[in-house]
Amino acid sequence: MCLRQNSNPRFSGSEAITHLSPRRQALEGGIVDGRVLSFLWFFPTRPLGQKGSKGAPNQRLYQQGPPSSLGPPVSGRGQPYRLLPLPPPRGPSARLGPGSLALPHPQGLKMLRIAICAISILGSVLAHAPQGHVSIILLGATGDLAKKYLWQGLFQLYLDEASNGHSFRFHGAALNPPEQGWQLMTQALDKLSCPLDVLPESCAELKGQFLKLSQYWQLQTAEDYSTLSQDIETRLQQEGLREAGRIFYFSVPAFAYAGIAQHINSSCRPGPGAWLRVVLEKPFGHDRRSAQELSKELGTFFREEEMYRVDHYLGKQAVAQILPFRDQNRNALDRLWNRHHVDRVEIVMKETVDAEGRISFYEEYGVIRDVIQNHLTEILMYVAMELPRNLSNPEELLRCKLQTFRALRSLEKGNAVLGQYQAYQGQVQKELQKPSGYMSLTPTFAGVLLQIDNLRWEGVPFILMSGKALDERVGYVRIIFKNRAYCAQSESHRDSGKSQCQPRQIIFYIGHGTLGSPAVLVSRNLFKPSPPLGSWQEIQEMPELHLFGQRLADYYAYRPRQERDAYSVLISHIFHQQKNSFITTENLLASWDVWTPLLDSITQEVPRLYPGGNGNEHLLDFEQEGNQVVFVQREVEQLVSNPGSGPMPSDFRVLKAKYRQSPLVSAWPEELIARLASDIEVAAERAVRRSGEFHLALSGGASPVALFQRLAKWHYNFPWDHTHLWLVDERCVPLTDPESNFQGLHVHLLQHIRVPYCNIHPMPVHLHRRLCVEEDQGAELYAKEISALVTNSSFDLVLLGLGTDGHTASLFPHSPSGLEGEKLVVLTESPAKPHQRMSLSLSLINRAKKVAVLVMGKRKKDIALQVSRVGHEPKKWPISGVLPTSGQLVWYMDYDAFLG
Repeated sequence: MCLRQNSNPRFSGSEAITHLSPRRQALEGGIVDGRVLSFLWFFPTRPLGQKGSKGAPNQRLYQQGPPSSLGPPVSGRGQPYRLLPLPPPRGPSARLGPGSLALPHPQGLKMLRIAICAISILGSVLAHAPQGHVSIILLGATGDLAKKYLWQGLFQLYLDEASNGHSFRFHGAALNPPEQGWQLMTQALDKLSCPLDVLPESCAELKGQFLKLSQYWQLQTAEDYSTLSQDIETRLQQEGLREAGRIFYFSVPAFAYAGIAQHINSSCRPGPGAWLRVVLEKPFGHDRRSAQELSKELGTFFREEEMYRVDHYLGKQAVAQILPFRDQNRNALDRLWNRHHVDRVEIVMKETVDAEGRISFYEEYGVIRDVIQNHLTEILMYVAMELPRNLSNPEELLRCKLQTFRALRSLEKGNAVLGQYQAYQGQVQKELQKPSGYMSLTPTFAGVLLQIDNLRWEGVPFILMSGKALDERVGYVRIIFKNRAYCAQSESHRDSGKSQCQPRQIIFYIGHGTLGSPAVLVSRNLFKPSPPLGSWQEIQEMPELHLFGQRLADYYAYRPRQERDAYSVLISHIFHQQKNSFITTENLLASWDVWTPLLDSITQEVPRLYPGGNGNEHLLDFEQEGNQVVFVQREVEQLVSNPGSGPMPSDFRVLKAKYRQSPLVSAWPEELIARLASDIEVAAERAVRRSGEFHLALSGGASPVALFQRLAKWHYNFPWDHTHLWLVDERCVPLTDPESNFQGLHVHLLQHIRVPYCNIHPMPVHLHRRLCVEEDQGAELYAKEISALVTNSSFDLVLLGLGTDGHTASLFPHSPSGLEGEKLVVLTESPAKPHQRMSLSLSLINRAKKVAVLVMGKRKKDIALQVSRVGHEPKKWPISGVLPTSGQLVWYMDYDAFLG
């Protein structure tokens, strides 16, 4: 019974009823199917409807019939129920104090119980009341994705929602002619399956009903979409149904999105009062620019809230548990979920199949765009983002994800290792009809190191790995915790489930592999978690099964009672307008901001060949070295017969020569950077022995990045505590901007070394909340700082680069600023954005004891050749003005720039 006397003086009246069902609570609160109804509960001291007691409310709660004086109808079947307005209470019951519940008449309680039961019956009626008609249009209804997953997902939606008062019609659409299209579509519908608890005869009946509600359309032109819309409206009128909304599922190539979107917007939108939901499948662009263009184009036809970009991995049961698990176990995880306790995070999706049959797609996208940029990156966000206060709030979820995206360190070539299975070249030649000599550089395997520069995750490596033709099919997220325990007991005598010397990890097992099903695993020596929400159960069988170095019995292990396909889950979320599991435009572009630089940098990288399957052995194993990842097995075994005998980089030695009458060091990039880093360390040691300090001025840009990384990773004896770091030039942007030279120096060097803060000297381009304004005298301030700290304003070493137009530092051709005169620091104008710069002048550069000019890459070959032939013409070729008056100039040039 759901009524009890209330003994709490804080509650009385309507609050005295407890333990109501959700439907009854909705009625009690005055909300039925989204409409607010104003009525109150009163507890009579005499039977409802009985006259004669002074002050006793004479009140009927419900009445059937059409009188216009009654309140608004509550939707149901047959005659509408109406709520009668309640007059204000009179008499003794109106004067009852808090906590009082007057029920002196036994029949009063009986009548009240009857009234509550009537409300319960009404709730049941309302639950089955018509909720409106939904039309679902599946574009690409005869394609592979539709056959494998989407029709099954729509059938599951029908099974879940038809009994809740919704009516449906399913419109399959494609470019096939009607007869052929219907035949292909029915073949897919014949393969639909029911949940395990549905009897075969009932399943056959349900499939028959679904088939009757399905039809095929050939949609090509705006007229075709208009005809579809008219058909939907005609059926609604004939059947007397109200349209709730329409769902368009785009299971078609992305190049077709814009045309279809235009047709829907102009010819097939639902009428007023009905909603529209448009579901988009990946790929969402090829890089940042194409993704932005596609988003902008779709934005002209649909509002953001109408678009649902699907990443089906977010519908997988283990992935969907990550945020709820973190939320449920906040107390235990708050102290553990950070850089002090997490050793590394692995996010892995391995496949045994290759790309055969999908080569045209794969050759355009490759493994990073196909899996890592989307699926694995979204999972990374679930693991690394700050927990929203409300997990069901899409705006709060997006804010936390974007905050994490902004903290991701920019990716470069050294952050990834790439592979390609051997048979891929032949498949490309066959499926794309390429000549026998054609070579594809598309990676089919990638391991990527990501790092997050915030207080929670600084220094923790996040490894994302995926590939085809690997040794097993499996997906998982593995959070490995640091283990600081030193155990005196021998391993054979330890309790493996409790010993702190055993691995400590949390695993979200996405599926397949040894376990074969989704699961959440927590090492027993870590903490006992609250079980996952929903219908999950503890795994009791297979205790001796080994996973990630531990027996299954050594984990608290949970798996779902019933597995659900990811698309079924996401289609249900679309229907219920739950946007948490979908990718917004901001989310999409933030992801491409992270991945586009890496993708651009590896276009010419030759991936490592691997045979595929178990034959890969240790060939694809990789490890972290500083801020990069490298293959463990450096020397690749012979995978192809009779390889060419061309020269290898190791066949060349460092070349010493003269360039513009100054010493030249030339080598392959890796050897060149190693030599320059060694020379800088030697110069530093000499300066510290001579004067106690070393003043080093560094240029920005791409060329010195490898040098910074080398200094941070290899030169542990470098006298950083006696080194002052200065900038040669700076862009007029905030120092935290990715375009800032100081930001590049911070990311690649400063945060990895121990140098006193007071020895770091960024250029003051950002003063008084504005950038490079002459009145702020930023250039003069930097010049004064140099004069005060650097003896004779003579740096021990200045590192310069060479631009393709002959500029160096931020001293540009045909611009007198900094090329002549005695100013030490100047403001200049660059022909490229950002235009405003601050730079050391030629006068100051030429006071240095040593100047090193680093020139790398094929793009620099032409300018290097031109500069070798010119005289002293700094106004035309600023680099030609670099001539240290009492010091040394040395050129460091790789073979690409020197020889082409």
